[in-house]
Amino acid sequence: MIKLIKNLLENLQDFVYTTVGVLFCSFALKGFLVPNGALDGGVTGISLLIHEIYHVNIALVIVLINIPFLIVGAIQLNLRFALKTFGSIVLLALFLEYLPFPLITDDRILVSIFGGFFMGTGIGMAMRGGCSIDGLEVVALYTLKKSSFTISEIILGFNVIIFVFAAFKLGLETSLYSMLTYYVASKTIDYVIEGLEEYTGVTIISGESEKMKEQLVLHMGKGITIYKGEKGFLKDNFHHHEPCDIVFTVVTRLEVRRLKNLVHSIDPRAFVFTNTIKEVAGTGGVVKHRKGH
Repeated sequence: MIKLIKNLLENLQDFVYTTVGVLFCSFALKGFLVPNGALDGGVTGISLLIHEIYHVNIALVIVLINIPFLIVGAIQLNLRFALKTFGSIVLLALFLEYLPFPLITDDRILVSIFGGFFMGTGIGMAMRGGCSIDGLEVVALYTLKKSSFTISEIILGFNVIIFVFAAFKLGLETSLYSMLTYYVASKTIDYVIEGLEEYTGVTIISGESEKMKEQLVLHMGKGITIYKGEKGFLKDNFHHHEPCDIVFTVVTRLEVRRLKNLVHSIDPRAFVFTNTIKEVAGTGGVVKHRKGH
């Protein structure tokens, strides 16, 4: 019974995220991009390009253009994800057709920046809801399995083709503004998905490693991993070295400053370096659970 309630709540949360995301995308398209002939990347960009050249209904074009991409995704990847994505795209088409969003501005800089911002916010929210509003990402995942390219490289390649074609058909200026829209949207997507919880790996090398371990686990509540290493090998005393525990932990970016302050209060000479972690899988006591899709 508890598991059933938990699943219902998770599905409700996914639905809310997806609906809000679609609403943001609809606002971006009708309030900024479509009335001003602006483009974006991905399948949405292809749809906007076809609408601008042939003046076909944008809602209809978005649905039809995405169908082949989603069929590939359903066959080769995950049927549930493809169906949820198709549902979000149909919902987007309905919002575009029936919700009366006003034109916000015709300033091309504002259109590119805020159109991209609201588009990125919408796509990011939908991703948090377990689906996508653009079938290109489904195909990128499939292509990833068949090639050595990363998802980012695959999507970039598709978008380069779109923007080059737009430059020939609609002019270089429109293509450049479209690149700006896509850039803003992609950065906004990253922020919406990762938010303030973007993870940072922290490595600590110190002679006070026992105190470090105790404070990180008992004071900050963090999981840690210990590597066995050696410290020393200094220029003035190269042959002096001794075993040490190298402490590794993962924190959110909001916790980095607090962790560094804690480390240097224990050992001001501690060597600390950080690196951004783009994706984590599992918890292992190191990071709190974040629902994945």
